[in-house]
Order: sequence, then C-alpha cells, then structure tokens
Amino acid sequence: MNGLSIAADDRTLQLDVQVPAGTDCTRGLKAAVDTMENGVIYVKVTFETRSMDRDSGCTHDERALTTVRLPVSVVGHRVMVNSSDVFTLSGATRPALRKCGKLGCDPAPTGCTSDSYQQAMLVSDTPQHTYWDDLGCDGHWLILQLSTRMGPVCGDVSSGCKESALTTRWFFRATPDGWHALGASGAAGCAGVLRMSPAFPEALCRHLPALKR
Repeated sequence: MNGLSIAADDRTLQLDVQVPAGTDCTRGLKAAVDTMENGVIYVKVTFETRSMDRDSGCTHDERALTTVRLPVSVVGHRVMVNSSDVFTLSGATRPALRKCGKLGCDPAPTGCTSDSYQQAMLVSDTPQHTYWDDLGCDGHWLILQLSTRMGPVCGDVSSGCKESALTTRWFFRATPDGWHALGASGAAGCAGVLRMSPAFPEALCRHLPALKR
C-alpha cells in the first residue's frame, strides 16, 4: 500500500496500491468497504493475478490506482486497508491521509510516562518480552534500563529455575517526532552518554553504577 488520498467531498477515497506488472498480470482491481465499527472504516482491495505462475512473466510490481466511495465522511474516522495498514486524515496534509505507525495514529508524546517509554523501546529496536526500568527522565532526556529474558525455558523460578537476562542501558533525547535513541552504554556515571551527547544533563546520570557483565 503506497498511500491514500481523499477527494474534496471527504467520501471518495483513492488508493495507490502495488500490483503484479505485465501483460494481463492483474485483472479486476477494485476496492470496497467491508464494514465499519468503533470509528474505523475497513476497506478491502482485491484483484486477480497470475503472478504465482512461474511462466506468466509477472515477476515485478507496479503502482495502480483504484477508488471507493465511503458510506460516511472520512473526517473523524480511520481507514484500515486489508486488515493491515491504518490511515487517518487527522494531522495529514490534504489530499493525502497519514499512515499510522506501530504505536497507532496518535502515539504518546515524549514525557515521563509508561506509554512514552514504550515508544522509546520501539526506537531502540528491542526484542519481544523486554521490560524496562526508568533510571532518569526530565521530559527532554531519558535513561531506560532494558532487560530481555534469555536462556532455556525451564518453568517457574520457585522450582529452582534461574532466570537470566541481557541488560542494556539506553539514553534518549526528545524530538518533535518522539524519543531519539542516542545509544547504549553500561559505563558508570555519565562517561558513556556524554561521549554520545555532551548536552546530556549530568544530574540524570551521575548516580548510575556500571552494569555488571
């Protein structure tokens, strides 16, 4: 899905999609409203193709346009295409709709909150099942200690199973687009982060112990 745009009537939606390219590789491209619920308009895009046939010659993609008439104005609604990509007019530059990210259409702003820390974890590309400890935050700068469980699955720790985790310490700077990861360092105090960003406030990092390895 390359993008969506809306006509001046706020109900005629144009979809810019990828389809198999070549002679007779794509037929019957169309978009239709599937359902509506909880403020989301679900749109389904379908077409016929021979691209799975190795001898068809349909070996690459091209862009194609299709339109659909929405049952209501897109204002105040989100559009989900093929149960995958979500778009919104809120905060977008007309006629294009804005594609929402992994944190939804309105991610938490930078700040010293749990939702904001979840955003920071995504920026640092942490594995699943990673948990965080807030080691310092002033709304402009942030320190998170991220721990990812490691080792074999061995049951409940109460049965004598020893948990192990890979722990890293990440430093972040607030930007208009969210938390920006400066990098990771396990050094004591501010030595590691000041090499990444000399402007980092020492009041947030001077107390940090060295991470054990």
